[in-house]
Amino acid sequence: MRNQFDRQLNTLNGELIQMGHMVEQAIEHAIEAMVHQDAEKARKNMEFDSEVDQQEKDIETLCMKLLMKQQPVARDLRLISAALKMITDMERIGDQAADISELSLSLVNEKNLPMMDRMKQMSQECMLMVMKGLEAFVAKDIEMAKKVIARDDVIDAMFDDTIELIQNNGAGAEVATDLLMVAKYFERIGDHATNIAEWVIFSINGTHPTINPEPVL
Repeated sequence: MRNQFDRQLNTLNGELIQMGHMVEQAIEHAIEAMVHQDAEKARKNMEFDSEVDQQEKDIETLCMKLLMKQQPVARDLRLISAALKMITDMERIGDQAADISELSLSLVNEKNLPMMDRMKQMSQECMLMVMKGLEAFVAKDIEMAKKVIARDDVIDAMFDDTIELIQNNGAGAEVATDLLMVAKYFERIGDHATNIAEWVIFSINGTHPTINPEPVL
């Protein structure tokens, strides 16, 4: 029975990693569509969000089966509970990548679109946080998860700097507003990546920085 449960947990890990790759891809395609002003890629990325949503549902179903059929205790229960929280954050990352793609559609005809280097930097930081958060989950590495959490300060600082840069850039009001929204979506993605890392820590030792700083069984 335990061997079967361990196999199912390994399947869960694999599905979580797959969803992580999917949202990384969604972020990457969102920024590529914006930088290259590629309307077709933007639309495809918006459609891709439905695949991310389906992956969330599939993982949720697997978690429910594990909870109902295997009746896990202690560490296994924490892992499954954390997985359910993590997929919610990953699904929202997918939503925000789709929102960035939608915004990029209004920018495809703009000449000399400003701030693209900064937007690429923010997207790369976001993808790194997501990737490292999932690596920490697989490796059960608390220190790696803490480093992910710390990197959220980098995203926040970049967002604050971006506001100032947009204000001083001289772009038109509509373009400036769209770019500000894109930067805000990246900042939110950083927040969700932070949430993922916090749930990784919970899955390992039962502590959560904002919910229960004391270990649970």
